[in-house]
Amino acid sequence: MKALLLGGAGFIGLHLARRLVRDGHDVTVVDDFSRGRRDAFLDELRPSIELVSGDLTDPAVWAALPSTGWDEIYLLAAVVGVRNVEQDPARVVRVNTLSAMHLLDWVAPGAKVFFASTSEVYAGGVDAGVVPVPTPEDIPALISDVTAPRFAYAVSKLLGEAAFIHTSRARGFDAVVGRFHNVYGPRMGADHVIPEMSLRALSGAESFAVPGADQFRAFCHVDDAVSAIRALMAAPAAAGRIVHIGNDREETNIGDLAKLVLRVAGATAMLAPSDAPPGSVRRRCPDLTLLRSLTGYEPTVPLEEGVRTTFAWYKEHGRPQ
Repeated sequence: MKALLLGGAGFIGLHLARRLVRDGHDVTVVDDFSRGRRDAFLDELRPSIELVSGDLTDPAVWAALPSTGWDEIYLLAAVVGVRNVEQDPARVVRVNTLSAMHLLDWVAPGAKVFFASTSEVYAGGVDAGVVPVPTPEDIPALISDVTAPRFAYAVSKLLGEAAFIHTSRARGFDAVVGRFHNVYGPRMGADHVIPEMSLRALSGAESFAVPGADQFRAFCHVDDAVSAIRALMAAPAAAGRIVHIGNDREETNIGDLAKLVLRVAGATAMLAPSDAPPGSVRRRCPDLTLLRSLTGYEPTVPLEEGVRTTFAWYKEHGRPQ
């Protein structure tokens, strides 16, 4: 099988590339390395993959890629992370939407495409009290403030969801939209909560700041997320569907997560709870009924085990450059 991973040098992309290579598939990775990284972990895969350096907002990059001959295509390229989004929301809108639109102009009928989306597209509905938690897919998408920089990411992904669902029907190819819910693991950068806490725990600080300590999340290890992606692409009934991807088994509040990270680190810092950043949803947990019915998926990595392996990776490799 031939797989094309767009944004395949990033966090989820590299873990997916490893799985595909391990399973014996031919993998081509396209990345501009603005978020993805040229590092030792990508180098480990280099003998087994074809690597193309290219900016997916550039039509010339798409013109150089063959549009046929791929069994599976994954669009994972995006500007993500609250800090990046708030610093340059215009870039988020440009990169995330142009990458999606160029793919839709390029893809051939009969193809099978996975589009990576986010739980942020409905997060405003949770705090407004109109979206239940755990959250299924058939709820109203709600972005509470389109003018706030942090919601540029959700806006770009919501447009992508509609574009892939409608264009796949019009153009005769299969598209699956996967909404990720708090995926974490090794090599995900330093801006997300579990790596960020791990790095601070390693620093030996006596006071441990915990913004949003009373908020709740259900974290999903990247190995489970990759299993869900692969299962959805193998399920014919998933075509044309939006499906939540996550781990609904171990919802935790951020204060308890901080205690777990400190315990794993062997640290004794005092927690210093504070208010959550503006716009951060109070509670997030996916309803995985649809994912289970389509694929039989079950998350397999317990939170403590995932935190231990993630902490160990950051302890060995430090802050990613």
